[in-house]
Formats: sequence, structure tokens, C-alpha cells
Amino acid sequence: MTPLGLDTHPAFAACAAWEAHLAQDRRRSVHTVRAYGATARRLVGFLGRHRAAAIDGTALERVEAAELRAFLAHRRAEGLGNASAARELSAVRGFLTFVGEGAPRLRGPRVKRGMPRPVSPAHAIAIADDAEDEGREPWIGLRDKAVLLLLYGAGLRISEALALTGAALPLGETLVVTGKRAKTRVVPLLAPVAQAIEAYLDACPWPATREAALFRGYRGGPLSPDIIRRAVRAARARLDLGERTTPHALRHSFATHLLGRGADLRSLQELLGHASLSSTQVYAGVDAAHLLDVYRHAHPRA
Repeated sequence: MTPLGLDTHPAFAACAAWEAHLAQDRRRSVHTVRAYGATARRLVGFLGRHRAAAIDGTALERVEAAELRAFLAHRRAEGLGNASAARELSAVRGFLTFVGEGAPRLRGPRVKRGMPRPVSPAHAIAIADDAEDEGREPWIGLRDKAVLLLLYGAGLRISEALALTGAALPLGETLVVTGKRAKTRVVPLLAPVAQAIEAYLDACPWPATREAALFRGYRGGPLSPDIIRRAVRAARARLDLGERTTPHALRHSFATHLLGRGADLRSLQELLGHASLSSTQVYAGVDAAHLLDVYRHAHPRA
């Protein structure tokens, strides 16, 4: 039992409604809904302890800036860094806007935007080949390779690749992808990527049906993204690559390498499925940083 019976707080109904709104109306991912809902419940619990009183919907409409600062200080004391604290504040603002007039004005922690670290084309292919070689069964190795080539060759998020179903078949020169907030986009499907998917499908013991996941787990269910993350962790250890080499780094590399070959930001935005151009503009900095790294390695005295 939490202090003051917080597990039965009437305000938790507002938290559940907030989660339903995020899932149904905003079409946020399961991960986002869970994380934002947890933040709302933490806020309710904190306010109950802070005020020593039960929190209802009316109380949530009267949250003051000092209380939000205290809440963030409490979360920072629990080990939250700047980026996580900024996300926590963003979730709180959304929740308080949903239940009332919004959150009081409060400056969030400053977050230095990190640059994605691209993987070289040779390393991207090496990771995919390593995953194929290390598969517990041949079809599993082919599956992991196909997924990783989709991330690098088409710029997909791992969730987008694993959300594909047999409805994507037969494969053509493009692929319709469902991204964040259920938005669809069309991405080019390179021949080597399509061939890798076909090789996996030919070896897979599970039939490809329109409703079923295209990429299957060992027992035939939808493939978990953790399986792919583990394959990449194991590959980077064997290939002596850095810890920032992740499945998402392959998507970053897709964007960086296209930009380096002359793609414009607006086209790149559409291919990546970014809601705003500002999310894509980071790759302009990535490309410059990558070229500078190459230059420094080639010219140590530069």
C-alpha cells in the first residue's frame, strides 16, 4: 500500500483516461502510452504525499509551478538525467492539459542534443552477415539478416520492420510502411534487401499469411525486437564495434549515407517518416561530423 492509500486515488481514473486518449485518439505506441501513464501516476502519488491529501480531478487543475519543480527535483534525486527529466516534464504537461487548463509555465532542463553515430556501409553489411552466421537455425539467421538489412537499406524503425505482415507480399520495388501514429509512407525496396527477405521466407517453417507477422519468432509468433537488439549486441562484440552501434544506428546510417550522396532534407523527411523537418535536420550535422571523422583518420595531422 502506498502512502495515503494512493493506489485507490480517484485521480487514477484520470490517468487511465489519459492512457486511453493517447492510445486511441493520438495513436501513440504501446511503449509511449505505458511510459506517459506511469509518469501521470507518479505525479498523482507525489502530489498526494506533498499535500498530505487525496488528489482528485479538481486538485489536478490547481497544480502550481513550485509543486512541479518539487516533483522534478524528487525524480532527479532518484537518478533521472536531463533528457529523462525533460521527457518526464513533457508527459506531465500533456497530462495536466488533458485533465484541466494545462501545466504552469516551467522551464525544463537543458538537453544537449546528441548526434547519431552512423555505421559505415561495410560495417552495416558485416553486422547483417554476422547475424546470419550466428542464427540458432539457418532460417533464423536469414530472418535476422533480412530485418537488419531493412533497417539499413530502407531506413525503417525496428518497430516498423516487425509490424510488417504477409500483406506486404509479393515484394515489389517499394514497400508500404506504417510508422508512428499509424501514418503510412512508401519507401524504396532495394533488390538486395528484397532478396534477403525472400531467402528468409523460403526457409521459414511458418507460412506467410496476410494477417500474420512477416518476421516470426522461434515458435511462430511475432518476432520480439529484443531478439534483434541481442543479435546486434553480439555482432558488435565480435566485430569490435562501439556500444552506440544499435539497430537504430542502422536507420541513422541510411539517412546519413543518403544525405552524403545528395539527397535533400525534405525527401529524407518523407523516407524516414518524420513529422517535422526539424527531426530530419539533425542529419545535416551528422553528415558533416562523419566527413570530419573520415578526414581526421585519413589525415592525422589535419
